[in-house]
Amino acid sequence: MNAATAPAAVIEISQLTTRFGSHVVHDDLDLVVRRGEIFALVGGSGSGKSTLLREMILLQQPAAGSLRVLGVDYTGIAEAAAHALRQRWGVMFQSGGLFGSLTVRENVGLPLREHTALADRLIDEIADWKLALSGLESTVGGQYPAELSGGMMKRAALARALVLDPELLFLDEPTAGLDPTGAAEVDQLIGELRRQFDLSIVIITHDLDLLWQVTDRVAVLGDGKVQGLGPMAELAELAAPAVQAYFTGPRGRAAEKGSATWKAK
Repeated sequence: MNAATAPAAVIEISQLTTRFGSHVVHDDLDLVVRRGEIFALVGGSGSGKSTLLREMILLQQPAAGSLRVLGVDYTGIAEAAAHALRQRWGVMFQSGGLFGSLTVRENVGLPLREHTALADRLIDEIADWKLALSGLESTVGGQYPAELSGGMMKRAALARALVLDPELLFLDEPTAGLDPTGAAEVDQLIGELRRQFDLSIVIITHDLDLLWQVTDRVAVLGDGKVQGLGPMAELAELAAPAVQAYFTGPRGRAAEKGSATWKAK
């Protein structure tokens, strides 16, 4: 695919530098995420995955460089523009981020109550629809987060991320802590959501099965830069140590072998 035929970029990062005191996390990092793709960020502990996510969703500012999301340049962005931009994406945090004092339905509907003037009854109906899209029964809406299993918590958090009909979806470790069956169900759900709603999806994950089975491209972060970028099958051929860490050993080989079977379904 050449530049003329490649989909438009939804995220453009150029010469991005992030520092915490004297510690450099990102050093002139360049990255582009294309519209409509499922894109993953991977790397070892301290490689800057979560920091980069926080910068993408306007929770943190880099020290230098440029970052453009959905066509909006973050340089000097005004609060009104940032507020409008946040309504165009959804975020599923690793821990779920649900409020324990609210029911699941109230948690899912909260962004609609904050950003729209819709009636409460309509908001509840939309919340129930998003819960159903995420694979949860309608009765779950009346429960509290503490009553949910880990898998149900992940799905409820995903429903909330979808409630504003985002163009762009950020998923932070969507399968972490799930049993193999639950993780496989979430993998399948991510693919289905992209197909149904033409979403662009950015994922932070350590899940080898998800990387092989769901993603279009993967960026491996290390030493402040992108050490490898491309489909998993291409990355498997790269010799860079930071990249090969995801392919050596029995878990990496098993995930690669299983991906062909999963994608054939």
